[in-house]
Amino acid sequence: MNIIEVLNVSKSFKGNLLLDQVNATFEKGKIYGITGPNGSGKSVLFKLICGFINPDQGEIRIHPDYCGKTKDFPNNFGIIIDRPGYLAGHTGFENLRRWADIRRSINNDRIRETMILLGLDPEARQKMKSYSLGMKQKIALAQAIMEHQEVLILDEPFNALDTDSVDSVRQLLLNYKREGKTIILTSHNREDIDLLCDRIYQFRNRKLELVEPGITIP
Repeated sequence: MNIIEVLNVSKSFKGNLLLDQVNATFEKGKIYGITGPNGSGKSVLFKLICGFINPDQGEIRIHPDYCGKTKDFPNNFGIIIDRPGYLAGHTGFENLRRWADIRRSINNDRIRETMILLGLDPEARQKMKSYSLGMKQKIALAQAIMEHQEVLILDEPFNALDTDSVDSVRQLLLNYKREGKTIILTSHNREDIDLLCDRIYQFRNRKLELVEPGITIP
């Protein structure tokens, strides 16, 4: 089953063409990697998929099972693109509770469980303004997975994580794949892409090209 279809999508910003007739298909239960240099359009593609911005041309199709009530934003998607805004003077748990209150689909025990899963202490009184970059990244990951989201759109999910945390999150994503979740991610570390991804799309000349896993991308 195709969860997401990107059909002949083009997008420009301030007269600068970033995506030119881009096509891609994302099936349920697979992990996809999106590669390309900074500024090539990876984050823009993710924002288009999530409905945060609209294409100039073309269409993004989301399977009806994942369409939100307004059909502007997909339902049951966990997202890391721009890091979520947080209240600097509140704890990590308090921030996650604030985000969870929007949908009211999980309780405090689920928030604590997710924090522990990512190596965070839900009882810590440390405020987020003093969190390290790695700890803030874990909070972003927690926000993306704590509501049992079925589709994960993750822009650089391993950014600022230490080696043990990278290994832990990699295993978590592989476990999610076995559960039938769909994951689309970017990473500047080729090892992340090779170890995790069933299919790899590469940005080249404003288009997406399908690349076989294990093939060196020039």
